[in-house]
Amino acid sequence: MLCKEETTVAAVLPRFGEGAAQALDEGRIFVGKRRAAASDRIRAGDEVWMYPARPMPREPPRILLECEGVVAVYKPPEMATVADHRGSAGSLETVVHGMLGRREPIFATSRLDVGVSGVVLFATDDASRRTLARAREEGRYLRHYVAIASARPTPEHGLWTASIGRGNDPRLRQVGGRSEVHAETAYLVTATAEKGALLAVEPRTGRTHQIRVHAAHAGCPLWGDGPYGGPLRLVSARGAVTQVERIALHAAWVEVPLLTSGTLRVDAPVPADFHAVWTGCGGDLSAFAGALAAIYPLTR
Repeated sequence: MLCKEETTVAAVLPRFGEGAAQALDEGRIFVGKRRAAASDRIRAGDEVWMYPARPMPREPPRILLECEGVVAVYKPPEMATVADHRGSAGSLETVVHGMLGRREPIFATSRLDVGVSGVVLFATDDASRRTLARAREEGRYLRHYVAIASARPTPEHGLWTASIGRGNDPRLRQVGGRSEVHAETAYLVTATAEKGALLAVEPRTGRTHQIRVHAAHAGCPLWGDGPYGGPLRLVSARGAVTQVERIALHAAWVEVPLLTSGTLRVDAPVPADFHAVWTGCGGDLSAFAGALAAIYPLTR
């Protein structure tokens, strides 16, 4: 909605119709790129947006483990890790906070994109937050992913090191984009099929969309990752077409040091919809055993 005169968010809210008040409460009303409050002023020429609520995931998130102020959670692919333009309601952070029955905030120590499934670690106190932040700085916060690429990268194993910056679309990233920063992603081809390759992937840095951007830059975008050139439809030998509704990327396990209990490893089994993409490519499910093995030890 384009506003032609100065006003407030509260004044224009009724123009969006039923559900606008709830959208405001959930953080889905924006003035330009700024999340809005009812009292915010709107200038003539400003655009006001109401984004739709995110649909409920087909499966709920699950708490996998709690230890020393760390809560490990399985994130379904449809969920956002934290509040985004579709608001805080339904985000993993909000849902897990409610599941824990806490008043104090929790903090996501890593984030998975919408469309990506797997393990997310939350810190529930200052000590665990500091411990995990230090582990990231020291390279001891190990994240292991499995991915299904639309082509086989060359060579079959190695390290993608292209720097990543902002793309022309502010929601996306690209190699050599604006304000680029160094990025490193270790990968290994563990199996191939007629229509893709199964990869084990371990990012050594934590850039936005890092694995997705690096795979696309290497000429092997991930299945289901349309924004980065990944194919979205699987066609069977009989001509049946199946839409790939998720990004073929799954955070299979995370390993981190704890303050007093040594090393913590948490695994999230590969979900059925991910398996379906691989079998749709002609792959064998037995290949996942190799894809789940570590590429590099924590002491690398």
